[in-house]
Amino acid sequence: MNKSDSERVRTVVEGMGYSWTDEEEEANLLGILACSVRQKSIDKVYSRIARWNKWKNSRNLLTFVSGCVLPADREKFLKLFDLVFTMAELPELPDMVRQYGVVSQVAVAAAAAGSDPRVTLPKEKIREFWMVQPTYVSEFEAFIPIQNGCDKFCTFCAVPYTRGREISRPSQEILDEVKQVVEKGYKAITLLGQNVNSYGRDKQGTELSFPDLLKAIGEFGKSSGRDFWVYFTSPHPRDMSDEVLETVAQYDCLAKQIHLPLQSGDDKVLIRMNRKHTYEDYQRIICSIRRILPDATVFTDIIVGFTGETEEQFENSRKAMETIRFNMAYIAIYSPRPGAASARWDDDIPMAMKKNRLHVLTDELTKHTSEYNHNLIGKTLKVLVTGHDRKGGYLSGITEGRIVVRFASEQPIALGSFVWLGITSAASYSIEGELVNSPIGIPEPAA
Repeated sequence: MNKSDSERVRTVVEGMGYSWTDEEEEANLLGILACSVRQKSIDKVYSRIARWNKWKNSRNLLTFVSGCVLPADREKFLKLFDLVFTMAELPELPDMVRQYGVVSQVAVAAAAAGSDPRVTLPKEKIREFWMVQPTYVSEFEAFIPIQNGCDKFCTFCAVPYTRGREISRPSQEILDEVKQVVEKGYKAITLLGQNVNSYGRDKQGTELSFPDLLKAIGEFGKSSGRDFWVYFTSPHPRDMSDEVLETVAQYDCLAKQIHLPLQSGDDKVLIRMNRKHTYEDYQRIICSIRRILPDATVFTDIIVGFTGETEEQFENSRKAMETIRFNMAYIAIYSPRPGAASARWDDDIPMAMKKNRLHVLTDELTKHTSEYNHNLIGKTLKVLVTGHDRKGGYLSGITEGRIVVRFASEQPIALGSFVWLGITSAASYSIEGELVNSPIGIPEPAA
């Protein structure tokens, strides 16, 4: 979501006459899209703005901050940055710059409101934001927002306080953007939202459901004659249905990779997190994925050291990873976020214990990713070329299931091309292969 936001920010900034530079020291306008989800991210913001404000002693410089920012953080940023605005107010940035020093009224009001969950972004403003044409940074990968905000109010999460309540983007706008990027040659497209599989529920009867949106994209993919993969993130287990999985199974362009946050393998912790699902509920979804999408990879998010997490409760998370055998898990050490409900509770797990639990789950993950990757040796896989590997003469890419691959190539192959690779070796989090034939669209090689 942060990457997607930045592509729209770049459109607006360049429309004001600015040109991009890769060197901070050369810039006259410097901005940050912040993320209040974890304290570590916010700490980086304070470090960066302190450096930028020192530069103002020797040259003209305008700074701004936006993104996913909690009211408590926003109030502090008002004193440090020249401009503070919500992402929904991005279309107004040119006027703010012209009236330099005037922060947005929404930012001031939100800061004054503290952590009141009733503070939401005006729907017409987020619609204006979506209408900004993004400046895609990649030539083959595009991020397309379909929904903003969240109504779940997990106790550890800042999103409802930074993004507001759920608002679904009009499906025709989404379909139009998908068609545009596909016609421009984009090969990997990710549908974005804080809770994508609740898409359309705020507009029932007037908007497509999430499965119907996927079907519409799948039908376009089938009729377009183009070769591309469509991903989505992140869904919530509470809203995940077999209909979504069956739709993914039906269309070649819908990638066989599911990112489904678990957060904890213990029911009592899940209750304290206000996740509104049990571990058994989650397991049922995993069983559906294995049955309906047997070749799909499964990614997840897990938090360690949540308030009150006992050794036994943590062990249940480890057992969950052992049972489900994820292909990737983004494991985070819990940090309280001001405004989220859990911030009112004692953060009673010592940091040393949190770090140990992180290492334990990482080791558990590594066992299963290594085994899965080694089982790919000898198979021929379709791979999207995404970059140059650190090893000279090698390119890197991803499989449909987002497994990282590298391969040697003496011939020039354009980034964003599909190739067939015969997998020759594997490591814990990546695989290596050899080119079977030239870049595709071409049919799959004979076994």
